[in-house]
Amino acid sequence: MNPQGERWTTDQVLALAPDEASRKAGGKLAAPEPWSETGADEAAVWGQCKGSGKQPYRTVVDLNGPAFTCSCPSRKFPCKHALGLLLLWAGGGDRAVAAGEPASWAVEWLAGRRERAGRPAGAAPGGGAGSRAPADPEAAERRAARRMQRIGAGAVELEQRLEDLLHSGLASAGRAGGGDSSPGGSGSAGGSWDETAARMVDAQAPGLAARVRELGSVVASGADWPARLLEECALLHLLDQAFLGLDRLPTPLAATVRSRVGLTTEAAELLTGPDAATVRDRWLVLAQQDSDDGKLLTRRIFLRGERTGRMALHLSFGGSHRPLDLALPPGLVLDADLAYYPGARPLRAALGERHAPAAPGPVPPGCGIDAALTAYGDALRDDPWLDSWPVVLTDVTPIPGRDGAGWQLADADGESALPLDPRCSGRSGWWQLAAISGGAPVTVFGECGHRGFLPLTVWDPTPVSL
Repeated sequence: MNPQGERWTTDQVLALAPDEASRKAGGKLAAPEPWSETGADEAAVWGQCKGSGKQPYRTVVDLNGPAFTCSCPSRKFPCKHALGLLLLWAGGGDRAVAAGEPASWAVEWLAGRRERAGRPAGAAPGGGAGSRAPADPEAAERRAARRMQRIGAGAVELEQRLEDLLHSGLASAGRAGGGDSSPGGSGSAGGSWDETAARMVDAQAPGLAARVRELGSVVASGADWPARLLEECALLHLLDQAFLGLDRLPTPLAATVRSRVGLTTEAAELLTGPDAATVRDRWLVLAQQDSDDGKLLTRRIFLRGERTGRMALHLSFGGSHRPLDLALPPGLVLDADLAYYPGARPLRAALGERHAPAAPGPVPPGCGIDAALTAYGDALRDDPWLDSWPVVLTDVTPIPGRDGAGWQLADADGESALPLDPRCSGRSGWWQLAAISGGAPVTVFGECGHRGFLPLTVWDPTPVSL
């Protein structure tokens, strides 16, 4: 009884889990004993799970999202209760989770979701597409102008900071107590960058603040840190100068610069505004990746259009009081409208109307390593601040690197090889990918960038998240 009227498989459920610990915890709850008031219909599954508190946790899954809610305090999404309920429903048949009418508490949440789905994205309750419009457009324009002035002032200050650093020499950034070459600054190198980043936050330029923090993390981080620091300083200088000369840039590049410094466009404006332009396609879900910095949970969902071949990245954010409400496991195909955020190389997109329930999709076609590097190079030409570009590699085999240094992906002919991003070693991605491959060619989706290739999903023949 999935969106096609059939129950999901266990693998489909486990693909939704944010990590291995959640898979194990959900598996322990995939038994009837802790559950009561369970039920399912064509669109939802619900139930109450006995926990450590006096009241059981109420859990509901909207299969058309899929989307989840649970009264437990977990920050993970979906939580172990939602996973356990879905696993019970997927593997136990009608004896475990019988078909029926939703309980009142489930009906309330499902009705709220249906109501929100019927309004344009971002619209306030009770309003139409224009309900997000500011009450005073002139006041909004004045606020926007003031913010542009603040960011401009921040960019000028940052340029002075970079100039002082280069005059003092990059080595000064690595000396404890001598890293702050800004006027009136003091303290260690790390502290000086943190202080500069804080001033960029005050200037309402979170994008600049993030890149300044990146500079602080580069200092004294390895044998070649001066070269990497110089590269990052050059990119930050380029971004500063681009923003200060924003009115002289082509419109697409100006949009990229605005987004890089932290100026965003509302999803509602993209989908329903006067200049809205959506792209309808059958979008194959290539990967779903979560990250949590302790304050904010970020979910990245990568998609590719079946007809257009365009890549897309959907971002959603959640926290302790705002759970994520969208989960799309790899391998599903979504017939939907997407609206791309403006830029010289559009990638991020907002999800609009869905025209059909999600369905299992095929193994995606891909390219070789040379074509992947070309795609990254083309994207970098349009957006020089890109860290990576999403690509699907076909018929590649994981092999050890020379002298045992890391791993690589080799083309079928063995003439081209692409090093794996060192970051995947921290999550055992190298060994997992090699184990799935077994020495045979596989199809892999990931991000191709200056650090190498970061694998996110491999097909064997069904998708497996890495």
